[in-house]
Amino acid sequence: MFKQKGISLSPKVYFITVLSYMALGLFSSLIMGLIIRTIGEGLVGRGVEAKFLIQLGEQAIALTGPAIGVAVAFALEAPPLILFAAVAVGAFGYEAGGPAGSYIATLLATEVGKLVSKTTRLDILLTPFVTLLAGFVAGRYAGKWIGKGMTDLGELIRWGTEREPLFMGIFVATVMGLALTAPISSAALGIMLGLDGLAAGAATIGCAAQMIGFGVISYRDNGIGGVVAQGIGTSMLQVGNIIRNPWILLPPTVAGAILAPFATVLLMLESNPEGSGMGTSGFVGPLMLLKTMGFEMEYYLAVAVLCFLAPGIISYFIYRLLRRLGRIQDGDLKIEY
Repeated sequence: MFKQKGISLSPKVYFITVLSYMALGLFSSLIMGLIIRTIGEGLVGRGVEAKFLIQLGEQAIALTGPAIGVAVAFALEAPPLILFAAVAVGAFGYEAGGPAGSYIATLLATEVGKLVSKTTRLDILLTPFVTLLAGFVAGRYAGKWIGKGMTDLGELIRWGTEREPLFMGIFVATVMGLALTAPISSAALGIMLGLDGLAAGAATIGCAAQMIGFGVISYRDNGIGGVVAQGIGTSMLQVGNIIRNPWILLPPTVAGAILAPFATVLLMLESNPEGSGMGTSGFVGPLMLLKTMGFEMEYYLAVAVLCFLAPGIISYFIYRLLRRLGRIQDGDLKIEY
């Protein structure tokens, strides 16, 4: 019956596919709204009439919950009536438990809605009613507590990083960097955890190291197009190659671990949840670092070195060593677009 209704009950679908689409919803609303608002605030500060950009950004941010709802329902291949009801369900969940609340509310509502979809002649009334009711209950109860749990965990990580910036910085940078390259969404994870402060700064460096590192070490196999695709796109393009040869994951991961203490101990770089899991994708991570720390020359230099220059150099030297040891061969980093 579940198969006929399009319900898979698959952890892979729920925690990889759906989270990846949730990240697209977040990027299209919350993150893009922040970027637009930041640009508008910068222009207004320089005497340019750009208040409409601030308003546009704030409107996009305000619609984060509905955007997550649509993204989650779309990932689950929801029928039209469920997909449209997911707009409201995402808003319910977001109000109750933030991004995590929106995720769980829409996921449960969509799967429950599928059970009644197209089962009676009253489908146009029954399906959205059941979807909305299930979404409201899920958001009010499950979403609220899951959202609180994610926030509390994020607070614990932030607290630990502030108390022990060296080792926790390395830990956060490594874990978030690996999450970015893995087929899950580090952006969604960072936002659901509410990572900020030094923890978000470390996470940004770890994610940037993965993207820039893979871009640089794969230049031999992919050319400049590969550098751009991974450096400002996503290092997730290397997942298949990592499965075939896990050694290629070592250079960018070590680079992130080496650079994290410079961010947390030496420079004390801080960021926000929206930038914590983005790395250099669309330059969001560096931009959020600058937005948090201030658009000053010393921070421009810090971002240039820690997010772009140093990860590439460190990754390249480790890559050359592994090539000499025979652990990495030509073609190991070749990607298919």
